[in-house]
Amino acid sequence: MSNSPIRHFLDLTTPGVPAIKAMLAEARRRKDARKGQPKGRVDPDRPLDGHVLASIFEKPSTRTRVSFDMAMRQLGGSTLTLSSSELQLGRGETIADTAQVLSRMVDAIMIRTSAHAKIEELAAYASVPVVNGLTDFNHPCQVMADLLTVEEKLGGVEGTTWAWLGDGNNMTHSIIEAGSLLGFTVRVAVPEGYDPEPAVIEAARKAGGKVELLRDPRAAVEGADVVVTDTWVSMGQADSEAKMAAMMPYQVTAELMALARKEAIFLHCLPAHRDEEATSEVIDGPQSVVFDEAENRLHAQKAVLLWCLGRLNP
Repeated sequence: MSNSPIRHFLDLTTPGVPAIKAMLAEARRRKDARKGQPKGRVDPDRPLDGHVLASIFEKPSTRTRVSFDMAMRQLGGSTLTLSSSELQLGRGETIADTAQVLSRMVDAIMIRTSAHAKIEELAAYASVPVVNGLTDFNHPCQVMADLLTVEEKLGGVEGTTWAWLGDGNNMTHSIIEAGSLLGFTVRVAVPEGYDPEPAVIEAARKAGGKVELLRDPRAAVEGADVVVTDTWVSMGQADSEAKMAAMMPYQVTAELMALARKEAIFLHCLPAHRDEEATSEVIDGPQSVVFDEAENRLHAQKAVLLWCLGRLNP
């Protein structure tokens, strides 16, 4: 690793298509190999034996926290789970200094934070891989789990159509990016004033991606293979009556799901605000795979960590 470029995982474009496909294949292989085993049993090859991941949380977390910790345990490594209030970072130490200190003590850093510029600065000064656990701009680890789930349920992602409903947020950005890399269409149905960043759509289209920006949720879902949504009010945002009112026509209901293909699946990265962005009938319904999707955070992130630490090559 010392003579090779540092493999940061800040988005999906940087590792590139061959690496993404290799990670998804490795995630499937390791998931299959663990069937029926206790969750805490270490994978027989222990590929990250002796490695330590520092996980920094500046935002609350369930799936990211547990999946990264269990990923390292199953791969034979260990984690240090830290909040910003426990670090000097929370008392004014610079990101650059924090990155350099941690790089001398751990083998990789995962951070879940707000401003995307913060993770870019951390990666710029770190001499070990930095993994994006979430920023306000994107959420590539979650979308890796989504891709894995769609592959499992539909046999592949290429040529599929994904309908995104609701707010043009960080998840939207990463799904648009994934679509341009892996050859699936993304229909984004959002109310006016809540569009994804225009630069994200422009970059995807420039790369050959098929991105449709719509106002009609029914048009987005019609014939779709995947219907996906997220909470309308992200962490750190104020709950706005005006925003909630604008979003209500984009609620995923059983009636709306019926417009998708018969084999279509419903995704939600969770936590869900039930009967807001999606009804409980949909979340608990036969087309919902949200808990498979949540579990796949663990398997996808094992593969991401192996790629970042040079144990997996395309």
